[in-house]
Amino acid sequence: STFFKIVIIIATILVAIFSLHTKELDNYRMGEYFTLLGIVTFGLFLMVSSIDLVMVYLSIEIVSIMSFVLAGYLKQNTRSNEAALKYVVYGAFSSGIMLFGLSYVYGLTGSTNFFQIQHVLLSSGQDNAPAILLSVVLILAGFGYKGSAVPFHFWTPDVYEGSPTTITAYLSVAPKAGALAMMIRFFNQVLSDGGAMYPPEGISLSELPWANIISLIAVVTMTIGNLIAIQQDNIKRMLAYSSIAHAGYMLVGIIALISTSSAGSTTLFYVVGYALTNLTVFFCLQYVINVTHSSSINSLRGLFSVYPLVSILLTVSILSLLGIPATVGFMGKVLVFSSAVDNGLAWLAVVGVINSFISAYYYLAMLRNIYISTEKFEQKSNSNNNYILVASLSSSLVLILGVFPDLLLSI
Repeated sequence: STFFKIVIIIATILVAIFSLHTKELDNYRMGEYFTLLGIVTFGLFLMVSSIDLVMVYLSIEIVSIMSFVLAGYLKQNTRSNEAALKYVVYGAFSSGIMLFGLSYVYGLTGSTNFFQIQHVLLSSGQDNAPAILLSVVLILAGFGYKGSAVPFHFWTPDVYEGSPTTITAYLSVAPKAGALAMMIRFFNQVLSDGGAMYPPEGISLSELPWANIISLIAVVTMTIGNLIAIQQDNIKRMLAYSSIAHAGYMLVGIIALISTSSAGSTTLFYVVGYALTNLTVFFCLQYVINVTHSSSINSLRGLFSVYPLVSILLTVSILSLLGIPATVGFMGKVLVFSSAVDNGLAWLAVVGVINSFISAYYYLAMLRNIYISTEKFEQKSNSNNNYILVASLSSSLVLILGVFPDLLLSI
């Protein structure tokens, strides 16, 4: 929880700096905006620390309701209104399904505390296996919704496109980290002996097909995310589907963590690498959106001829998302896929690698527009250079951690 809190607070600080200079929020009240951002951060802190079913649910609700408001913060923008409405509908639906699953766990064990639930489940053996399996599938609806996993991802593209770019950046990073932390704690503590976070290795309730369920979700998530991203012509929608695909990669780390402690550090490394990379992408894209007043992929045409530094920073982050060597994204994928192979899930690692090749199509399409397009870059106004300063810092970390991963893995 401490590790995830550090990731969340750094992401929040960067997005707060990001928010001070965006033109999208010029006509809106910022006091309430930062208050809501603070409440989301508080909710995320509770999410990564929760060891009780009631607190898990309450923390998800705190984060969700504040996120609904922030997604629809641009009240004069119809797309922002649409984003908030769809977010509310999908949020309420997945929340209800999850609560139903939590009630099953409580009914079977008589407790909401993770440690007591774990004790009852381990002592009862496989007597309640069908009911536990059903309840966990229902609970995954809530976790999957926060992490944008298929089939709970439908809100993601519309919310990413309609929200202020600052909030899109935040939703792509912080709630994902919170959902991953909850899944790690739930599967490690409730469904095993809790040893996966501490040597020796944990003893999972392996007779129940947790790995198979999450493997299926991971494969479908990364495949659908990448295939639909290819068809997008709006950068924010494309990054939404890219975010869904990366949720699938993160789930591969969760599967490995269920059965061995070695996957713990690799999963956390991937989260940090993805957070740094995605924030860098959004810092650069906000700069482009500010000067072009467009979020179309075509707005990147000729960018290098006018803004070479922005182009280089954006290139570094795109290559990291793609998983090119010497970037933190490459190292993260190597570690996660290696942990899958070590746990007898080589086929899952192969699917992940194939999906990385599929993602090259739309990532390289962005680079083609930046460098190869002969069309003139259409600049309509100027932008604040503070984006470039922060993007330079985060892209430097993307390269440093890609070359020296032990700087983070040791932590």
